[in-house]
Amino acid sequence: MAKTTLGTAGKGPVSNLYLYFVAVTAAVGGFLFGYDLSIITGAMLYLEKYFAGANLGLLTSSAVFGCILGSFASVWAADKFGRRNSLYVAAGLFLVSAIWCSLVTSAIEFDVARAIGGIGVGLATGISPMYIAEISPARMRGRMVVVNQLSIVVGIVMSIVVALLLSYGGHWRWMFASAAVPSLALAIGLLFVPRSPRWLASKGLDKEALAVLARINGAARADEELAEIKAELGQETGSFRDLGQPGIRYALLVACILMIFQQVNGVNMILIYASKILVEAGIGSVSNALLNSLYVYFLIFFCTIVSFWLVAKSPRRLILMAGTTGMALGHLIMAYSFFTNSSTWIVLLAMLVAAGSFTLSLAPVGWVVVSEIFPNRVRGKCMGIVTFCLFTSSFVVTWAFPNVTDYFQQSFGNRGGAYLLFAGICMACVAFVWRFIPETKDLTLEEISGFWLGQTKRAPVVEAVRPEVIR
Repeated sequence: MAKTTLGTAGKGPVSNLYLYFVAVTAAVGGFLFGYDLSIITGAMLYLEKYFAGANLGLLTSSAVFGCILGSFASVWAADKFGRRNSLYVAAGLFLVSAIWCSLVTSAIEFDVARAIGGIGVGLATGISPMYIAEISPARMRGRMVVVNQLSIVVGIVMSIVVALLLSYGGHWRWMFASAAVPSLALAIGLLFVPRSPRWLASKGLDKEALAVLARINGAARADEELAEIKAELGQETGSFRDLGQPGIRYALLVACILMIFQQVNGVNMILIYASKILVEAGIGSVSNALLNSLYVYFLIFFCTIVSFWLVAKSPRRLILMAGTTGMALGHLIMAYSFFTNSSTWIVLLAMLVAAGSFTLSLAPVGWVVVSEIFPNRVRGKCMGIVTFCLFTSSFVVTWAFPNVTDYFQQSFGNRGGAYLLFAGICMACVAFVWRFIPETKDLTLEEISGFWLGQTKRAPVVEAVRPEVIR
């Protein structure tokens, strides 16, 4: 029997199983994000040989360039067509890209096909966690959004397992074609989930919004919650002009910087270029590198499971600061391994420390924070801008990573300096979180929105905010 809980007012049983079904369905978009952007890890060295002379950084980052376009489109699509319909479009783009990538004959064609899939990733990346946050009650929102992060990690792990199995025959085309299966699963699953109640309320569809809220949080709480949503919507027009309000402007800036840190910290690059790093460290063949990289990917899967408990029990800010410090430590170990020509096991240890810390903290909690800090009517626009900044920074660092490590190798005879640079970026992120990120755990979306809308004179740094709202 599905576990049920009472609504806030004490009436109206709510099925947690239903909430998880909705979250998991929407999070298939996250699965495709992880799968699509990580399958290149297994195919990378084959592509380098097949498209001889092509720029490896461009082959790897072409999908991320598409993500930039997709996140830009999501600014408009999420509000115009709704969260669910936008995810339908994303599923279609994933499918087209998967089939096309398996048939390409030139590097340019491959880049275009990957960019189309990237557009789908850009749409889904911002919309999936936003939809999950809007559909979830405050008591479960952190865990529900982490479902999206879990699906990203599952997508990453599955892509490496599939790539490993196909690598023994060198079947890199099938690596990309395999993404068609989860693409169809997303399209089918979306048939059974509701539209976002907050988007419905913003379009004046109060009856439909009330029905969704009643199923999520109980009938007694639904009326009260709808009234809160409508009251907040009355404070905004939903136009881009609203983004200039002092509180919203500050929240948007904080979210953009946080997600840029999520991409430029170097850990994502360790994951994407894992097989190449291990081969350079002397691990042997591509298949052997992929086999050993599974240690890293299984660890991040385990850490994502643990993050459900962390998000439910611990303050967001504490998780972010502790985890990002661990990421810096991983980079320092990686630098040490290159400077001392240590064994490949030290390189693997560095990967485990950095990736585990990232998956426990900045990876899931970053999405939790940015999915919940914006007011309802502008949330779609804000999330689109945030993901635009995220993927722009991701494109730059994905393209630059092999060039940066090569620069340190050519200029200083060692790649270790690149990881010292990333360790410094991680510590800068710790300082940023400590100074600028407010605590949002256990607050309703409307309570969080009310805080930002009330900031009119100065930036809401942690030491200066109202204690009854940020605690």
